Amino acid sequence: MLKVDQIDVYYGNIHALKGVSLDVAEGEIVTLIGSNGAGKSTLLKTLSGLLKPKKGDIQYLGASVAGKPVQDIVKAGISHVPEGRRVFANMSVEENLELGAYLRKDKQGIREDIEKVYELFPRLLERRKQLSGTLSGGEQQMLAMGRAMMARPKLLLLDEPSMGLAPLLVKAIFNIIEEINRSGTTVLLVEQNANMALSIANRAYVIETGKVVLSGTAAELQASDKIKSAYLGGH
Repeated sequence: MLKVDQIDVYYGNIHALKGVSLDVAEGEIVTLIGSNGAGKSTLLKTLSGLLKPKKGDIQYLGASVAGKPVQDIVKAGISHVPEGRRVFANMSVEENLELGAYLRKDKQGIREDIEKVYELFPRLLERRKQLSGTLSGGEQQMLAMGRAMMARPKLLLLDEPSMGLAPLLVKAIFNIIEEINRSGTTVLLVEQNANMALSIANRAYVIETGKVVLSGTAAELQASDKIKSAYLGGH
C-alpha cells in the first residue's frame, strides 16, 4: 500500500531523514520506534505532505505522492493524527468531527460516520456539544483520532497517541487502534511506548538518528536483546 524509497528530508540545514525506506501492506499495523528526535514525526509529516523530501520517492497505492499538497494526500486516503492532539479548542466536539469531513460532500455518509465515531468513543458522544478545549487529554486524543477517521482514510498515520495519558487510558486508546484496524484501516504508528506498540503491531521499524537501523516482525523485535535494552526497559 505504501512504499517509502530512500527518502532524504531536511529541516533547514538539519539532515533529519537519511535514505529511509519502508513499506506498509494493506491491513497491517506497522509501528516506528526510536528515541525522541530520531526522525519518526518527521517521517509522518513527510508522508502527509507537510514536509517535502529532497531525494527519494513515496508511492501510495502505486502512485507517487512525494511533495503533493496536503489536501490531495487526504483525498487519496491518508489521514494524519499529529502529536499533541491539535483539536480546535473553541469549537464543539461535533464541529471538530464535521471539520474532519471537509473534503466530503455526502451529507448522509458524514452523519453515519459521526455516529460510528461515537460508537468507537462513547465518551465523545456524552461531550458532543462541549468545547473541545475543555476536554481532558485523553478525550482530546480520542477526538483527534475520531476527526481523522471522518476523512474515511485507508491509511491512518498516528503520532504518539498515548503521550501524557494515564496507563488505563493508554490501554483504551490501543484497543481502539486495533478496532480501527479491524474495521479495514491500515495503521502506521509512531509511539514512545514501545511495549504497547509492539503488542498490537504486525511489523516494526527502528529509527535512530534519521536512519532505519532494524526492522522485522513485532515478535522478532520484542525478542531482540538490543531492542529490549534500548526501548523496552530492559525486561
